[in-house]
Amino acid sequence: MELDLSPKLAKKVYGDDGGSYYSWCPNELPMLREGNIGAAKLALEKNGFALPRYSDSSMVAYVLQGAGVAGIILPESEEKVIAIKKGDAIALPFGVITWWYNKEDTELVVLFMGDTSKGHKPGQFTDFFLTGSNGIFTGFTTDFVKRAWDVDDDIAKALIGNQKGEGIVKLDANVKMPEPKPDHRKGMALNCEEAPLDTDIKNAGNVVLLNTQNLPLVGQVGLGADLVRLEGNAMCSPGFSCDSALQVTYIVKGSGRLQVVGVDGKRVLETIVKAGNLLIVPRFFVVSKIADPGGLSWFSIITTPNPMFTHLAGSIGAWKAISPEVLQAAFKVPAETEKLFRSKRTNDAIFFPPPN
Repeated sequence: MELDLSPKLAKKVYGDDGGSYYSWCPNELPMLREGNIGAAKLALEKNGFALPRYSDSSMVAYVLQGAGVAGIILPESEEKVIAIKKGDAIALPFGVITWWYNKEDTELVVLFMGDTSKGHKPGQFTDFFLTGSNGIFTGFTTDFVKRAWDVDDDIAKALIGNQKGEGIVKLDANVKMPEPKPDHRKGMALNCEEAPLDTDIKNAGNVVLLNTQNLPLVGQVGLGADLVRLEGNAMCSPGFSCDSALQVTYIVKGSGRLQVVGVDGKRVLETIVKAGNLLIVPRFFVVSKIADPGGLSWFSIITTPNPMFTHLAGSIGAWKAISPEVLQAAFKVPAETEKLFRSKRTNDAIFFPPPN
């Protein structure tokens, strides 16, 4: 049975007036289960507070919209309280406890993508809440809570039962939350929209890579990531991950055409991708995209912290490294055709501007 590679939208899992949590289901996007990848989105309204939690998976968070505050507690470490905004990427290794808060009028939306190979459910995150109606306090009996935290009956009952919310709550406007500390951001977050560009092709596109050099924590997460922006009608070179990594792509903005070619030269996917879509390209399959006139942007995680790609077109394309005689024989074309083929795309790497 062939896998369905078509892009999918997230579906709401829970939430109320404070915000909502959305997830992609492996039953609808089978490559999530096949690749042991989870993907979800958190959307917080003004004064929305995502209760403290930890997950069974390591992941990368990417802020799609808005601004807010995140609390991040690494194992046996102090709490880092950081300001977050659109374009921020945050690496979240195993065992990290996080909380998220939005005090602005604009909705705060955070994307999570990560590795579920050690999780409870392949292709799906499982969160463990510290508080709330489904938090760990509700599972222990009162005498365990009293003894573990050295409190009396009244305090134990308050800890267990006061917070009726599940996962996300709306705080009163006068509630004071911790203020972010600028020095806490160092090493914790990288803004992909402001970071130096790794590749920038005029009138075509640019890319920022997230790796162990600019955000060392991704080494602990075991994932790399990138933010790619294609100009209107520009093209991304056909290419594949050459180190057996999977690429999981979320369309951040715009729309465009996408084609994927797999085993035996078979085109396994041809579709239009739009903002909000999530798709996964299987290992070693070749993918290419052409942006619509309004441009196309996507954020991807790659299942290795320092990914490697082979591009099949452009100035760094693999064809340029193959000797002319081999290409003539492989394509079964005369020398003139091979020479013309080789002479093209000598200046454009990875991204190609619109044709004249």
